[in-house]
Amino acid sequence: MDNTNCFHCGDPCDDQIITYKEKSFCCHGCKTVFDIFDSNDLSYYYEIQAAAGSSPIDTNGKYEYLDTPSITDKLLEFNDGKHQIINLYIPSIHCSSCIWILENLHKIAPGIIQSQVDFPKKTVRVNFESTKVSLKEVVLLLARIGYEPSISLDSYDRIEKTQDKILLYQLGIAGFAFGNIMFLSFPEYFEVNEFWLDQYKPFFRWLMFAFSLPVVFYAGRDYLISAYKGLRSRHLNIDVPIALGILVLFIRSTLEIWFDWGSGFFDSLSGLIFFLLIGRYFQQKTYAFLSFERDYKSYFPIAVTRLLDHNIEETIQVYKIRKGDRILIRHGEIIPVDGLLQKGLVEIDYSFVTGEAIPVKKEAGEKVFAGGKQLLGAMEMTALKNVSQSYLTQLWSQNVFKKNKTTAFQSLTDSIGRRFTLAVLLIAFGASLFWAFTDPSRVWNVFTAVLIIACPCAIALAAPFTLGNMLRIFGRKKFYLKDVTVIEQLAAINTAIFDKTGTLTTRSHDSIVYEGSELSKDEKSWIKSTLRASNHPLSRSLYQLLKGQEILTLDDYREYVGQGLYSSKGEQKLKLGSASFVDNCGIETTAQTVVHLSTNSTYRGHFIFQSEYRAGISALFERLKKTMEIALLSGDHEGEKHRLEALLPSLTPMYFNQKPHDKLFFVKELQDQGKKVMMVGDGLNDAGALAQSNVGIAISEDINVFSPACDGILDASKFKYLSAYIEASKQAMKIIKMSFVLSLLYNLVGLYFAVTGQLEPVVAAILMPLSSISIVAFTTLATNLLGRKIK
Repeated sequence: MDNTNCFHCGDPCDDQIITYKEKSFCCHGCKTVFDIFDSNDLSYYYEIQAAAGSSPIDTNGKYEYLDTPSITDKLLEFNDGKHQIINLYIPSIHCSSCIWILENLHKIAPGIIQSQVDFPKKTVRVNFESTKVSLKEVVLLLARIGYEPSISLDSYDRIEKTQDKILLYQLGIAGFAFGNIMFLSFPEYFEVNEFWLDQYKPFFRWLMFAFSLPVVFYAGRDYLISAYKGLRSRHLNIDVPIALGILVLFIRSTLEIWFDWGSGFFDSLSGLIFFLLIGRYFQQKTYAFLSFERDYKSYFPIAVTRLLDHNIEETIQVYKIRKGDRILIRHGEIIPVDGLLQKGLVEIDYSFVTGEAIPVKKEAGEKVFAGGKQLLGAMEMTALKNVSQSYLTQLWSQNVFKKNKTTAFQSLTDSIGRRFTLAVLLIAFGASLFWAFTDPSRVWNVFTAVLIIACPCAIALAAPFTLGNMLRIFGRKKFYLKDVTVIEQLAAINTAIFDKTGTLTTRSHDSIVYEGSELSKDEKSWIKSTLRASNHPLSRSLYQLLKGQEILTLDDYREYVGQGLYSSKGEQKLKLGSASFVDNCGIETTAQTVVHLSTNSTYRGHFIFQSEYRAGISALFERLKKTMEIALLSGDHEGEKHRLEALLPSLTPMYFNQKPHDKLFFVKELQDQGKKVMMVGDGLNDAGALAQSNVGIAISEDINVFSPACDGILDASKFKYLSAYIEASKQAMKIIKMSFVLSLLYNLVGLYFAVTGQLEPVVAAILMPLSSISIVAFTTLATNLLGRKIK
């Protein structure tokens, strides 16, 4: 028996040796992991103890409890018997290589569908098929490749708070050491000629050295590790010049006291790390503030129908749902909270959560999960927990709904950061070489000052803080965007396309007239019960008209997008919708917006809607037309054309009788012409066009529609201010560019004094984090002033 150890995990291969690239592996899994690392320039994983994550450890028997369903149910976010989702905290995440490895877990374990890393929170959200790979196997896989998760049945918030305390510990140690080293350096500063101080000067110097050790190797370790990993990955990140400055100061100072050349620069070294950590702490607190504003105060304008006693319906915002509430979920709505199905047989599309497009059938008494989309009529359920707004935020940002968009300013920031780091290194070595021949005594001061003062941290902070604060401001103004990239896309828009029904019109004041054969009380109840499951604006208006009728249980229900509704009860069949959909035998009304009705293939009549247009749309279109092309796409007849011509600017293109796929192709054709298109619709028939457009905005009144296909949700009351949001996005881009210029100017001035030897390292250590703080302060102040101009 051969006891050769596996090259990847270190376990004995026994008699199952797999040889690959002259290396031995104990199983195909270890060979596959090695192959992934090796083919992506991550083979240094095996060359260092910490690797990309941490050393693979022995987990034998450690996770046996994950085979217990009662425990895994508490850990899982989602579990429908086939798909499971879990959010795991991974303490060892620290670099871009970690992100790449963890987001490619599906290449290692076929049962893993998708894995997403939240780098700031150090978590990975894994979506996997439980029939192919178990939760325990996922956790063991992570542990074997060096990313052992920290698992607790309690909230992960505790872990995040512990991580926050680490920075406080580092800051406290750096501050304590900095103060003591400064105190011990006073005799050196003032050259006090006192016997006792001169006698113990070497002792004081070694004491300063001792104080510097925890500062460098504990408080400053993150900078060293990040720079090392970046260099090993052949990537010059912004921590490289900082780490180099720290090491140069430490080595130079140690050599000075070792050979009795002087007292070194331990005061500058500890001051550098202390002020760097202050800047990081300020940055972390600001990000936490923005995150809080984003997740918990900027609620989506989603409503849900809560059922009270005697089936009285009440519309409430989703975050007011409480455990035990009875909720009505209509056709096409997203289930906002886990619950128990109360009535009937339903079909739920969980593709928003799992990516699996095949609907899942559920019966009364079964559990349904947040994020599922109801596909079969109306559904009544009982909430099992309060709604998680952060979960909805996460759902909205799922990769499956993201478009292949490039973030111009992100790539610009990265490009500037890399080039700036390279330039700084060249300047530092070039200046040092110059002073080595001119005045050798200044070489070390110049070298360290250049490395410390010229850091692109401020450049890297400009875009995220500007856009993050704008995202928060927009949320306060009831304009809810998916993420900061939407602001950049919004600023580049040059074409705006608008839907009519539910977008330019409001259902709050529709006047409805019925023309046709008289309807019985039972037929009115049947119509109301059919409308109950639909979220189309016309359906909701008609539903309100029949408010006093009873609710019936339907045997079948179907909603055909862009056409109408179908329902059956016993042998009776009913259709509501367009003339062609209900087979009205040639009867057509083109002058108004009309919903036709037929029962048992017999045409009964039609409901005529006199639409009420939103206030301020004329002024909005006039403002938009100054900066972009505008057009109207409507699925209705052109009966409202004359009213629209009076409301909209002259020569505004208008297209009627547009099906959902027509709208999508219209947007695509404009994009093929190089246009940057914004589509504004109600999120129903416009879903395809919203998803296709560069920026898709869904207008929401009080309807409980959640549309992950869109990029933003605008409260209907703020519709007339849409142009102000677009203008604010453009101004935000200007703020970022101004921040870049300010940061570059600061660095040029700082470099001048550093290269000429006029800047001491300790002064540079203070000024460098202050530059980052000043950029953050500038962007925050500028965006807040900008936000005040938005109504």
